[in-house]
Amino acid sequence: MDRRTFVIGTTASAAALAAPALGQEAFPAHAITIVNPYPPGGANELATRPLAAALEPILKQPVVIETKAGAAGQVGAQYVANAKPDGYTLLTHNTSISGTPEVDKLFGRTPKFTNDSFIPIARLVADPCVFVVNDKQPYKSLKEFVDDAKKRPDEIIFSSAGFYSAVHIPMALLMKAAGVQLRHLPTNGGGPAMTAVLGNNANVAVLSLSASLAQIKAGKLRPLALMGGKRVKAVADVPTLKELGYDIEYYLWVGIFAPKGTPDSAINVLRTGIDKAAHTDQYKSTLSNIGLDLEYMDAPEFAKFWAADAKNVVAAVDTIGQVK
Repeated sequence: MDRRTFVIGTTASAAALAAPALGQEAFPAHAITIVNPYPPGGANELATRPLAAALEPILKQPVVIETKAGAAGQVGAQYVANAKPDGYTLLTHNTSISGTPEVDKLFGRTPKFTNDSFIPIARLVADPCVFVVNDKQPYKSLKEFVDDAKKRPDEIIFSSAGFYSAVHIPMALLMKAAGVQLRHLPTNGGGPAMTAVLGNNANVAVLSLSASLAQIKAGKLRPLALMGGKRVKAVADVPTLKELGYDIEYYLWVGIFAPKGTPDSAINVLRTGIDKAAHTDQYKSTLSNIGLDLEYMDAPEFAKFWAADAKNVVAAVDTIGQVK
């Protein structure tokens, strides 16, 4: 073989090897969908929709929020768990994602998904929940409420985002700690749960602070206690449950997930993009306007947090037991 033949052959071989790489589609090449498994107006939409707006110019592709609500977040989560793991279908979910498999076990069902069905990409916020009453209710303190509830078991109505949802769990914990029994009005999301208490169809509720702050400021909801570990500037006069003698600390966190099997290359692009978007002044300002601070965790830290938090959620679901 002469030198000319060798060079031509080597070049042709190199080109053949390089062809698949050159032909691969750069990620992302088209729109990304983030599935919100709750109705509009809840904490997930409030934290995720402005993130999508900040993410679009970074990824240079549309980022669409698609609502697939139902069964306290199960419908949308199952949809994403079964979606093609290519990075183009993501999930925004919250604290309750860890309880769903345990609920299925309680009722003897095979879980439709588990935590292992998802790759955690980022935690956005850790929203302290707040115990609120309709402004037509007479209660000015948690003690007043508890004292009355003890006199009238199963008469006072609380609304939630559905059985075992992220705002049913903390109410169940509070009822157990306070020794009261309320009547449950489950809805299909945080937005409808708030609508129920605003309309006085429910008397009280535990809601995320971000979702309820505007109504609190408008005087339509009266906050009696925060469930976070410390007071919050936006409602500085509202005491925490721990201050009031209840050993309960509970947050409604919101995170972004991808289906198991999503390539590392896509996950890395998403991690970098979401990190940049979440730390923009645009996004942080939007959070601040709804009473939230960015509580960001990148994938490795979020994975550790999620594993620990899941144990607490599972324990809470077991405490509630079968609810029919």
